[in-house]
Amino acid sequence: MPESAPIPLSHELNALVMALRRILPQEAVLAGAEEMRPYECDGLTAYRKLPGVVCLPDNTRQVQEILRLCTQMQVPVVVRGAGTGLSGGALPLSHGVLVSLARFTRILEIDPDNRTARVECGVRNLAISEAAAPYGLYYAPDPSSQIACTIGGNVAENAGGVHCLKYGLTVHNVLGVKVLTMDGELMELGGHTLDAPGYDLLALMHGSEGLLSVIVEVTVKLLPKPERAQVVLAAFDSVAKAGAAVTEIIGAGIIPSGMEMMDNLALLAAEDYAHAGYPVDAAALLLCELDGVNEEVSELIFQVRELLLKTGAHEVRTTRDEAERLKFWAGRKSAFPAVGRLAPDYYCMDGTIPRKRLPEVLTRIAELSQQYSLRVANVFHAGDGNLHPLILYDANQPGELKRAEEFGAKILELCLEVGGTITGEHGVGVEKLNQMCAQFTPTELAQFHEIKYAFDPKGLLNPGKAVPTLQRCAEHGAMHVHHGNLPFPELERF
Repeated sequence: MPESAPIPLSHELNALVMALRRILPQEAVLAGAEEMRPYECDGLTAYRKLPGVVCLPDNTRQVQEILRLCTQMQVPVVVRGAGTGLSGGALPLSHGVLVSLARFTRILEIDPDNRTARVECGVRNLAISEAAAPYGLYYAPDPSSQIACTIGGNVAENAGGVHCLKYGLTVHNVLGVKVLTMDGELMELGGHTLDAPGYDLLALMHGSEGLLSVIVEVTVKLLPKPERAQVVLAAFDSVAKAGAAVTEIIGAGIIPSGMEMMDNLALLAAEDYAHAGYPVDAAALLLCELDGVNEEVSELIFQVRELLLKTGAHEVRTTRDEAERLKFWAGRKSAFPAVGRLAPDYYCMDGTIPRKRLPEVLTRIAELSQQYSLRVANVFHAGDGNLHPLILYDANQPGELKRAEEFGAKILELCLEVGGTITGEHGVGVEKLNQMCAQFTPTELAQFHEIKYAFDPKGLLNPGKAVPTLQRCAEHGAMHVHHGNLPFPELERF
């Protein structure tokens, strides 16, 4: 690789780079502009910033020394996994250190008797199931980015996936983590059992977005592969009818292992990309997977087919074999990259609503689409009400990014209006700081800051992300509060 041009370094940054190169090999400390370019953003590409320096450690001791050095020098640290996050949680700081844990890829133990796996934080989500497959086991949470995303990032964002309806989010499938505090102290939270005495700090790490600690090792639950799994595909002539079908299925006491919906624009893109065999004339497509023992699945498929037809499905298909089941899911999981072929850019939103409000919310999103003159493709974890509207825009056209951001903010405000929340699995990062002001009271936000302070009193871990200061909320207009200065700096708006 050709050596990139060096960035003119301040005296302080130059001293930091020299100190880091005493901890890591020369090639594991990146300070040139071009070699740091891949780390300037995560999946939220509208926000970019070159880090001050990038570190590529490959063991826990090195990370401890990096953190101790940064604490001593009062340098902020942003930790990055695979960079697949969609809320700017791994956005670097120009005056800080970005620590990539991509080299932490060792699967340390597969314990088939206790149905657990112990892995380093940089192990890919899908790699866990691949390692457990010879024992008839798998890891249930499966984000759409599972081929690339890492388990450490999954914990930091409390990731879900298409099967979270039945099997839960990451927090429901992790037994223990090993983490480093900002001063380099190693802590083990949880372990190999379902519960541990004391406060549930293990759950606190899930969705903490890198603000509290650095996750270096994770112990997960493994599940036996079900005897049978089949997907029922249903096509509808309106999104409202598909939404009603979701309500009917859940209301009947049926808990599918996965239930996903796409509108016409999303399914057209997915079909053109993955050739999954979707009916392209449908206004909305619903995928409903049932799994379990053979007799149970047969009965549930019969019930679900009846409910789908009752709610207006004009086409219902059941997968004939495992290959077709995987093909149907491949289409859904490729929806995000597929939509990327429809416009130069898209803005992926993430909010959650009560299932019964789905038809109303989709109607409102369509109205907003017309108001802002931007197309939107809708993809949903329909069973748990998690929406992923994909707003199409062109960043090269003046004003379009700003309109897309305003459109996205309106969608999140709509989620709150109907009794939902501003995120389902993507996290807050830098994207949703203003909406945090609308969802939480000053007292609640102050408590979040107290928790941050307990773990990171100097505010050096991922500062400016996930939890806004009360001052920001007051300036945003969502709160009118009197407050003192809090020791957590705001991240500049890029």
